[in-house]
Parts: sequence; structure tokens; C-alpha cells
Amino acid sequence: MVTMNEIKPNDRVRITQTIRTREGAWQTQIEGTVQAVRDKPTGSWFAHGKHDKLWLHRLRLKRDDGELIELVVDNDTQVTKL
Repeated sequence: MVTMNEIKPNDRVRITQTIRTREGAWQTQIEGTVQAVRDKPTGSWFAHGKHDKLWLHRLRLKRDDGELIELVVDNDTQVTKL
């Protein structure tokens, strides 16, 4: 597992995201090539963060079939370099 600071464009990665619910945890995985790593604000007016926005870590991936995906990376997200 690596941190967001270690991920660079053109790295091939596997992302495992976990969603926790009352009934238990649900996991999903996706693999692709990193296109961009950045912090990006939400449109949340109530966040009271930098410039009154909530800033989230985002990872843009390109899958092998060409699909582009932008993921929000949180504390339950695991990033593995392939």
C-alpha cells in the first residue's frame, strides 16, 4: 500500500475502496493508469474549509478499455502500485 504523495501520473494502480454500513463493509476494486492526482473542492457551502469549500483528495484513472474515472480517496481507500 502507498500514500497519495507516492502516486504519480502514469503509475499503474489498484484502488480498493471500502464502504462501511450497518450490515457490514462492502469493497470494490478498480485498476488503471493514473492520469492526475489532486485536491479539488466540493461545492459544499457549509464546509467552512479553505475558501468555504471542503477539499477532497481525487485520483483520475484511465482503465484499460479507455474509460476515465475520477475517485475520491478517503481513509478507507487502499492504493497499491502494480
